[in-house]
Amino acid sequence: MPAFLRFASIFAVAGVFVAASALADQKPTLLGVSKSWSAYQTTTGDGRVCYALSKPKSTEPRKVTRDPIYLLVSDWPDRKADAELEVVPGYPYKDGEPVLAQVGSDKTEFFTRNDGGSGAAWVKNPDDEVKLIAAMRRGSTITISGVSRRGTRTRDTYSLSGISAMLDKIHAACSK
Repeated sequence: MPAFLRFASIFAVAGVFVAASALADQKPTLLGVSKSWSAYQTTTGDGRVCYALSKPKSTEPRKVTRDPIYLLVSDWPDRKADAELEVVPGYPYKDGEPVLAQVGSDKTEFFTRNDGGSGAAWVKNPDDEVKLIAAMRRGSTITISGVSRRGTRTRDTYSLSGISAMLDKIHAACSK
């Protein structure tokens, strides 16, 4: 896909994500695009938020219908949250099933929460989040594995190309 179409697609998806989650009080501002990642800033009821997001480069199984799929890293200065990872799988998760992220040989467990027809997952242990972000800066791909409410096992692989530049952008924008 040409870069300008990828940019337009990611920007549109970011707007849909933020609007759908009822977080944004204003339209997100694009901070930058670097390879597979984009960075945005917006204002919510919880103050300013800056986030980097990416869509998976591959998904398994391929023919399963899902809503949009993302991996996000957010800074929420007013909540004192820095580099908070969130997985948006495009389906509700099966209760009690873990979600795992893998970069190289390092694995990190996430906890899940379903809200209506959507699911999301966050790193279970805050200390692991710092290690995972460091691994993402060094790695080439991250794979997220989960199980849908219907029992379908999914595996989404994201490129980490561009993540460091976009993390630097969100940290700079939300530290002001």
